[in-house]
Amino acid sequence: MASQSERSGGKRQLVAQTAQHMRERIFASPPGTQIGSLPDLARDFEVGIVTVQQAARILEHEGVLEVRRGPGGGYYGRRPDRADLERLMFAFMREEPASRREVLDITSLLFNRLCASAARCTDEVQRENLRKVAERIAMSDDGKMIGPLEADLQDALFHMVDRPLFELLTRVALGFAQNDDASQNLTGVFELEQWKHSRHRIIEAILQQDPELAQFEANRQNREVLVRLYNLDDY
Repeated sequence: MASQSERSGGKRQLVAQTAQHMRERIFASPPGTQIGSLPDLARDFEVGIVTVQQAARILEHEGVLEVRRGPGGGYYGRRPDRADLERLMFAFMREEPASRREVLDITSLLFNRLCASAARCTDEVQRENLRKVAERIAMSDDGKMIGPLEADLQDALFHMVDRPLFELLTRVALGFAQNDDASQNLTGVFELEQWKHSRHRIIEAILQQDPELAQFEANRQNREVLVRLYNLDDY
């Protein structure tokens, strides 16, 4: 006779299989297509209604399923947007916590590559936007503006790169790192003028269209911040 844990494991596997069947049906049709009602799907996949409901919750969380109730209701396929994907990846990182060191390594690597890629941008509109961000940074005299200005800088760099997957991964990594309790003390680690100088060096290298220098400056500044913020003397 199967134990409770074995039965539980079998149930989870059945729900996962049902979710995969529903996922395949969703992506086989255009967004907004009804993939079936609750009884229809239970019959098609030869599972119970509760199993379909549990699978549907998984797919709703993934952003690929919309449950409509009432007349004309049912299960409708959709495509996840960037916010859905960011939420999923962030949730995964919370459930499977990496070490602080690993998160910092990934964050630094991605930011360094972001700066190098931005230095290859030839779009003058985006380059002018970066110049305007640089002007706002130079004019700032309030340490509380470090966070908002850093976000403006990242947005400007993402627009210069225009690589959706790279942007998604970088935003998730940066967002996860910035949610760390210690990262809230950035203004205590860096004096405003020191932070402004560090960002000026990175921006200048990008505007000079020198990818190697931009990556070097980004890496150097990141190392200094992380060593002081997290006492990583061996970083």
